Amino acid sequence: MNLKEACPVLHFADLGDERGKLVVIEGGEAIPFEIKRVFYIYGSDATVVRGQHANRESEFVLINVAGSSKVRITDGESELIIELDKPMTGVYIPRMLWKDMYDFSPDSVLLVLASTHYDGKEYIRDYDEYLTEINRK
Repeated sequence: MNLKEACPVLHFADLGDERGKLVVIEGGEAIPFEIKRVFYIYGSDATVVRGQHANRESEFVLINVAGSSKVRITDGESELIIELDKPMTGVYIPRMLWKDMYDFSPDSVLLVLASTHYDGKEYIRDYDEYLTEINRK
């Protein structure tokens, strides 16, 4: 799988003017799915690793709306590392890809848009189990 093609960096229009910055993100438009869930991660630091899972059903877009972080995406063979450091860029992550978010700046706020409501049963939290499910082990 070509992870750069599967997980494109998305660029959102900066519609700001002299009054300040404005970025509009619409599900089914700038985001390749209808948004069902929104959450954000903050208060982490450079020593913390978040994510560490794959999802059987959910697709995600990750956007650092403040500060910066990195995301490592893998399909068990290839690996892609994206630095998220601009509030008008994000990365799309399709279902069944492993993701780790890390190297959070002290002011990092990582916004996550998801295609599904939360269901803990669709998460794969063990990397060996993930590799088995995608037939890479």
